[in-house]
Amino acid sequence: MSSTASTALHYQLRGSGPLLLIAQSGEGDADRTVDLLPHLTDAFTVLTYDRRGLSRSRLEEPGRTTSLAEHAEDAHRVLAAVTREPALMLGCSLGAVIGLHLAVRHPGQISTLVAHEPVAPRLLPPGPRAGHEAELAGIQALYREGGLDAAFPEMARVLGIDPSRADGEAGLTPQPLDDRRRANFRYFIEHDFSAIIEDTLDPDALAGTPTRIIPALGETTPPTVFDHQCATALAGLLDTEIRRFPGGHNGNTSHPRAYAARLRAVLAAATA
Repeated sequence: MSSTASTALHYQLRGSGPLLLIAQSGEGDADRTVDLLPHLTDAFTVLTYDRRGLSRSRLEEPGRTTSLAEHAEDAHRVLAAVTREPALMLGCSLGAVIGLHLAVRHPGQISTLVAHEPVAPRLLPPGPRAGHEAELAGIQALYREGGLDAAFPEMARVLGIDPSRADGEAGLTPQPLDDRRRANFRYFIEHDFSAIIEDTLDPDALAGTPTRIIPALGETTPPTVFDHQCATALAGLLDTEIRRFPGGHNGNTSHPRAYAARLRAVLAAATA
């Protein structure tokens, strides 16, 4: 556990080798990488954690929204608790935005960040940015009116996830929508969506960080959705190549073997 000003953060370390922090998407907590980790821990010491407000990192002020800058400070403190050396990082979706903040606020702490489909409307021009922020607010309205079951279809559409496609590797660990995941989804939609809409990320500052930022996309994520557009915009901002990973927005959980192999190759090339 790592203590912060307002909560104690649960984290887990597994494996051996260079430290790799994985910041999860959505409602994902430290256990969300259950199928990905076995394909990484022979080469990396993998650090995962429950983001503030999720699972075992419960807030002392439950109704308060944590900003993405505060989430980045949490990641900074978790890293500082386990190492003094620059770490590698995989950030997925919301986790990628936390990584972008971390690269700006604590540039020496992350040597390389793989930013997989960051949900960062601030990377976009004003029109698309406003449109996608309105989509997130619309999902919140659906949730407040009809609960999770009403919000899930629109959330999948906005992120380019097709629930009708049984696309994934064989033998995945079941991830039932139990009480803990439901509570995490509620926090994610009610509070983290607000944090995304109200984010303060300065895109211009990303070009000046010494952290190597590698934008990434899922191979099956439609180009019309905003997470694809944000990753593309990030690559344009940094004038760098975008890497494509197996699966879609949640490829790290739907295609863990292939995703881990691609991540290892990308990190090996970046650190060679």
